[in-house]
Amino acid sequence: MSSFSDRVLTWFDANGRKHLPWQQQISAYRVWVSEIMLQQTQVTTVIPYFERFMQRFPDVVSLADAPQDDVLHLWTGLGYYARARNLHKAAQQIAVQHNGEFPQTLEQVMALPGIGRSTAGAILSIACGQSHPILDGNVKRVLARYYAVSGWPGKRAVEDTLWQHATANTPATRTHHYTQAMMDLGAMICTRSKPACDQCPLQSDCIAYAQGQQSDYPGKKPKKILPVKRTIMWIPFYQGSVLLTQRPQSGIWGGLWSFVEGDTDTSLPHALRSVTGSDFNTDALPGFRHTFSHYHLDIQPILIECRSLPAGISEDTHRWVDLSQSLTIGVPTPVKRILTGLTKQL
Repeated sequence: MSSFSDRVLTWFDANGRKHLPWQQQISAYRVWVSEIMLQQTQVTTVIPYFERFMQRFPDVVSLADAPQDDVLHLWTGLGYYARARNLHKAAQQIAVQHNGEFPQTLEQVMALPGIGRSTAGAILSIACGQSHPILDGNVKRVLARYYAVSGWPGKRAVEDTLWQHATANTPATRTHHYTQAMMDLGAMICTRSKPACDQCPLQSDCIAYAQGQQSDYPGKKPKKILPVKRTIMWIPFYQGSVLLTQRPQSGIWGGLWSFVEGDTDTSLPHALRSVTGSDFNTDALPGFRHTFSHYHLDIQPILIECRSLPAGISEDTHRWVDLSQSLTIGVPTPVKRILTGLTKQL
């Protein structure tokens, strides 16, 4: 029987994806951006974001020189915004510390913000022809089933075992194709549910398949009930524009533009009292739930209809946004949802 990697590569040659946007004009920069975008996000969702991002930031220097607002604006809707902030910070480091050239060693790449061992290995394998193993979610699933590695990969011991298998099977040649092949195999064949085992090049000696226990691998993350939090989003409105404020760089939605929030709908937050004055009406808009990976957030938007031009705000941290104009700043998905609803009402 041919080796693990030989079978994977043979399958890739016949069936692998070869026409994705980041597989064209391959460079470390393009592969890097795609790998960050693909974390926690489906390929079909990423493609239009990647294409817009490349059009606006064709190279690492243009990304480094851009205002953070521009970067977050193009990221709006992809979620996990720390990825975008780290991407921007890393580009600035590359511009300063590496003269705008993407670093070429695993250690240097892993030293950049937001890049771990697997992402670094993927970039250097695909773009630079180096031989490094990877272990993203798709690869974890393939290896866990093939070797029947029990336990949740989030546990260090389980992950270490999977890294050992990943390293042992990574070939010294054609690593760029093998890396893509393993990701494709997990995404297209060895899927979370209903894997297409009859089309898998590894079926003949896959332990999970032989046992009929594909669904048992990899082990599931221990379930926990997500807590529910509640927030009030206050929306100052004046002559077709709403007031947004920039959130702190750290924490949820760091650096994005949002509405001033409060804990109660009966008391206007202190931050807005000098903005709205005393001449306004309030109107509760339909509430909704936004779910993060670690909690639910119940949002109650309240419109503050101002009758006179508000004053007393800092242009650095606050901004009036005309609802009739296209957004040019980054906003969280729930805020975009509220803005879209308000625009339709005008």
